[in-house]
Amino acid sequence: MSFPWGAFLTNLWITAVAVLLVMAAALAVAYVRKRHDGIDVVWGSGFGVIAIVTLVAAQGSGDAWRQWLITALTVVWGARLAIHIGRRNHGQPEDQRYVELMKEARGNPWLHAFRKVYLTQGVVMWVVSLPVQVGQYGWSAPQAPPPHGFAWGVWPTVVTVLGVLVWAVGMFFETVGDAQLARFKADPANKGRVMDRGLWRYTRHPNYFGDACVWWGLALLALHQPAGLIGVLGAAAITVNLAKGTGAKLLESTIGERRPGYVDYVERTSGFIPLPPKKKVPMTGDRA
Repeated sequence: MSFPWGAFLTNLWITAVAVLLVMAAALAVAYVRKRHDGIDVVWGSGFGVIAIVTLVAAQGSGDAWRQWLITALTVVWGARLAIHIGRRNHGQPEDQRYVELMKEARGNPWLHAFRKVYLTQGVVMWVVSLPVQVGQYGWSAPQAPPPHGFAWGVWPTVVTVLGVLVWAVGMFFETVGDAQLARFKADPANKGRVMDRGLWRYTRHPNYFGDACVWWGLALLALHQPAGLIGVLGAAAITVNLAKGTGAKLLESTIGERRPGYVDYVERTSGFIPLPPKKKVPMTGDRA
């Protein structure tokens, strides 16, 4: 039995419409609140919507246990992220990124916001979610073609175990990293200081690294059949975005200007992948 391309392509259209509806609802909420940083909460929950929509649409086109596993992992990740960002932003001024973006508006500001914020993030969300979508399709167990040798027989099991493990590593880095940063910021004595403890000692962005791991884990879960290679595009897209795009690079472009000690922190700490901190090499004339 070949991969159900017709059903999968239909699913892509259905989820695209679902994402558009989610973004339209987010814009409506922003209109009432008169601020746009609520989209950061929608970012995590939107993936949960895509996973659930795909779960319903994919019935009969793959193994039910894998469909439920991928959906559950996606919803757990998305819900945690949405709750965390919602709590972090509660009672705070609007994120300066959106304030600056709206200053660039020409013409209708809400149309500008929809194009630059909601539609853009919706497209990225849809692309990143490819592992969640393609992973729920494939051969169901009773219809699977006979195994061609040992490698074929164990491959789905190997990528499933690895996928869950990589996802778990990502959740650990995200959850623990966010909790450590929240405790650090809650202490008035740390105001203006650089967070370089815990996981933040090994990577400047444990939460972003965790994000990437979560999606590579989901991409591995989709590789139980050859069409799952499509999911690699989503994992690669969010990794590049986190490491070089609107994630770490954008955040660091302003922190160094307003936080003493951050430049030194950057020099000794890995930017993305966790690594042991670099030891400062004494300059000529320095005392040991």
